[in-house]
Amino acid sequence: MHKRLTFKNFNIADWFSFYRIAISPILVWLLLIDKREPFTWLLLISYATDAIDGYLARRLKISSPRGSQLDSMGDQVTFVIGVIGVLVFDHTFILDHYIWLLLGFGLYSLQMLLAWRKYSKATAFHTYLAKLSAVVQSLFILSALFYQPLEWMFFSMLFIGILETLEEIVLIFIFDSWQSDIKGIYWVLKSKR
Repeated sequence: MHKRLTFKNFNIADWFSFYRIAISPILVWLLLIDKREPFTWLLLISYATDAIDGYLARRLKISSPRGSQLDSMGDQVTFVIGVIGVLVFDHTFILDHYIWLLLGFGLYSLQMLLAWRKYSKATAFHTYLAKLSAVVQSLFILSALFYQPLEWMFFSMLFIGILETLEEIVLIFIFDSWQSDIKGIYWVLKSKR
């Protein structure tokens, strides 16, 4: 039997993660009315909450499977809205690189499909590579929105994102049950020796 999710059960780290999900309709609205500057500043705040929630959860020892899932969901929503923001405000750059984006999203979709099939929910491994990928993604998206998209940052984001997605796919095959906060394949294989 699943425990009913209520807001009173949220801890401080959960609220930072939830912010990223709750602000998404406002971000979409800002896209629709073509307000680049407020969109970009709110997106920056969303990325900042991503840095804060994990730190608080570890520091205050309040990590939980629910918090990991909220964090992952907030990350996914923020990333997708950020990419859509770059598409809306710098559509020429995205259209010039759409094949590469389709490759990245295709692999990501495969990873999500495998996770939902095996665990009935998205992964929340939060590997070191996933954290690096999130930082590089946010740097690319924010620099593209505040200034202009830079090709070398785009390909860095894509390369690290693909590596991270491939690592997640391997971890899905390694773990029979849902896990959170895994450092990475190296540490998993090291612990199995």
